[in-house]
Amino acid sequence: MPDVDLSSVTLTLKLSAVTVFILLLIGTPIAWWLAHTRSRFKGPIGAVVALPLVLPPTVLGFYLLVLLGPQGPVGKLMQALGLGLLPFTFAGLVVASVLYSMPFVVQPLQNAFEAIGPRPLEVAASLRAGPWDRFLSVAVPLARPGFITAAVLGFAHTVGEFGLVLMIGGNIPGKTRVISVDIYNHVEALEYAQAHWLAGGLLVFAFAVLLILYSFNAKTRSF
Repeated sequence: MPDVDLSSVTLTLKLSAVTVFILLLIGTPIAWWLAHTRSRFKGPIGAVVALPLVLPPTVLGFYLLVLLGPQGPVGKLMQALGLGLLPFTFAGLVVASVLYSMPFVVQPLQNAFEAIGPRPLEVAASLRAGPWDRFLSVAVPLARPGFITAAVLGFAHTVGEFGLVLMIGGNIPGKTRVISVDIYNHVEALEYAQAHWLAGGLLVFAFAVLLILYSFNAKTRSF
């Protein structure tokens, strides 16, 4: 496999790992709130979280470019702070990937928190456990399958991104060129052998992810 392909594989794995880490940090409180709130804003916020499931990646990518670009509000703020612009950088890819993969992390966590039910938390509260203690010692262990599913799905979804990362990151070797963009380049150049290596690898990866998840969920339900 050419060095440029290896760099795109390494970059994709790094992007996916960073994205999942950030999503678990910010997605967990969002999922917890959605699972327990009775606020009238639950519907709108849940819809915003799920929006990437139905929104074309190019639409999200376009508005992110407008928002993060030199004339956008975030872009102007970044330049005023001397931090530079996010489009066509690895940091920009991370921001886009976090937004695009959010429902694949938040929704499994929300389902896991809802499945716990109020009873275990009420018992912990009757034993004088504080809110943080109830969350860390009761909710998190009981929701472990949801955390595993969320992490695996978030990672796999980020690995397979194409339209969004192409619009936000461009096609810069070693900096923003991920596997999906590399495959596109090989196909455009009629380099089908190189494209087969990468596409076949993603196919095997996707099958393995689904197989592991189905096996894990079946094993969890058996207990």
